Amino acid sequence: MKTIIIAEIGVNHNGSINLAKQLIKKISETGINFVKFQAFSPDKLVTPNANLARYQFKNLKKTKITQKEMLQKYTLSEKEIIKLKKYAKKNRISFLLSVFDIDSLKLIKKLNLDLIKIPSGEITNYPLLKAISKMNIKIILSTGMSSLNEISQAIEILTTGKIKKKQISLLQCNTDYPTKYSDVNLNAIKTLKKKFNLKVGFSDHTDSYFMPSLAVCKGAEIIEKHVTLSRKFKGPDHKASLEIRDFKKMINLIEITEKALGSNIKKPTQSEKKNIKVIRKSIVANSIISKGEYFSSKNLTTKRPGIGISPMLLKKIIGKKSKKNYLENQLINPIEIRK
Repeated sequence: MKTIIIAEIGVNHNGSINLAKQLIKKISETGINFVKFQAFSPDKLVTPNANLARYQFKNLKKTKITQKEMLQKYTLSEKEIIKLKKYAKKNRISFLLSVFDIDSLKLIKKLNLDLIKIPSGEITNYPLLKAISKMNIKIILSTGMSSLNEISQAIEILTTGKIKKKQISLLQCNTDYPTKYSDVNLNAIKTLKKKFNLKVGFSDHTDSYFMPSLAVCKGAEIIEKHVTLSRKFKGPDHKASLEIRDFKKMINLIEITEKALGSNIKKPTQSEKKNIKVIRKSIVANSIISKGEYFSSKNLTTKRPGIGISPMLLKKIIGKKSKKNYLENQLINPIEIRK
């Protein structure tokens, strides 16, 4: 497959390394490119009294909990993340991390990753962007909640150091979980490509398995999708995720889409060529035509098969004298159009 597919586990491990390993194992069996987790410290990420996001409140169905208290439950330690990276390698799938704070960058270096993900919420985090700019690393930048101007500013900051612009890929994204179809805005994929001349993908937060294939139709070269073992699990992201069965459906649809898109060249396919002579028409006698009789729109017509003179040459024949006798429905001989 041409499309790069990232299975976003995020915090769907619910703070359990064993659940995380189960997800890695299941996802690796699908043959996709990356499995992704999130590296963050609740102390570095959020103030003690910050409220839950609306979707977090709705999905968790909790009223008396802060965002920090929620995140503490879903945090993986540095040792656990290192173990998961090794486990992913064992299962032959590449490991990817989203970074939310500068301390997490140290972990990126320990893991020797050559690609990191900057989540949508960090696109205006100048200190983090500036720190990342000092690393020679490839970037996937999610653009949820952002304007073109904010994306431009983030790219400008990231490229002030060792990172070159061509090392950055963008993801069209809507930061709501699950995203309403009316908010997806797949047309923005083309806008981002035209504006920034970079590889552009799609981070899908809808509850569907078909939306990524539509994004591929719009030119998405990277697809990121949340995966869970069960959408019934309690957690902020499970309801905007796909279970393994539907994740496989998504992959299959993307594969079908890639095949169906074909190339930019318009020409008969090999499967069509064998049908040309059967489906197209030839010039035939519409009635008995005697030798020396003039061809006209009355005594000529077009019918299948297309093994004779193309109807596109009808004007060349009308008005000429027939060089032989023809029965009704007989194909007109090519000699009739020769000088």
